Amino acid sequence: MTSQNPAVTPASLLAGIRQARLVGIVRGNDGGAAAKAALAAMEEGFQYVEIALTTPNALEAIREVRAAAPAGCLVGAGTVLSEADVERVTAAGGQFIVTPSLAPSISEAAAAGIPVLAGALTPSEAYEAMERGATAIKLFPASIGGPGYLKAVRDPFPEIPFIAVGGVGLSEATGYWEAGAIAVGLGGPLFGTSASGGDLTEMRDRARSFLGLAAEFAARTGTGS
Repeated sequence: MTSQNPAVTPASLLAGIRQARLVGIVRGNDGGAAAKAALAAMEEGFQYVEIALTTPNALEAIREVRAAAPAGCLVGAGTVLSEADVERVTAAGGQFIVTPSLAPSISEAAAAGIPVLAGALTPSEAYEAMERGATAIKLFPASIGGPGYLKAVRDPFPEIPFIAVGGVGLSEATGYWEAGAIAVGLGGPLFGTSASGGDLTEMRDRARSFLGLAAEFAARTGTGS
């Protein structure tokens, strides 16, 4: 329940995501199904899940997940663009925000102490997002250049934490971790159609596969979770 989670700070979110290596991204056409999918992923072991505001009734879904989330699990909001969006997400209990771009929401959330995973693709965008107070950079869409592109962008910015998002499936995740991503963000490859009323059983199976992969990588590289 919400009382079991301490206050979320940018530093604590960043440390947790570094350990977990995984962020779930829920986007669908049914807020109720989205909430069920997010909670199912948390029950399997996902600690960090965002619900995109493009999902109908997303704010209600965030409220529902926040109220029922297992201890230690955090729910955020994705596709947060405006200052008004930040206010609405905060009121709904969202614990972090995610953007697809250099949106006004980055500075607004950062000023309020809310962790922000800011969307950027180019080196200039990544630098600008961090200047605005981003907690980490969501490299999006990561699939446009793959792990090699991530490595190239990281070379001049080794201190910027990057999360690879967009087209990252089970066979791609390890490559991004090896290229220096602190985590990967998983939308369709994890949730499939479950956020639109599809099968949760198959989604749970995929969740366990991703969690197992992250555990194997941590054990192999000596960076235990």
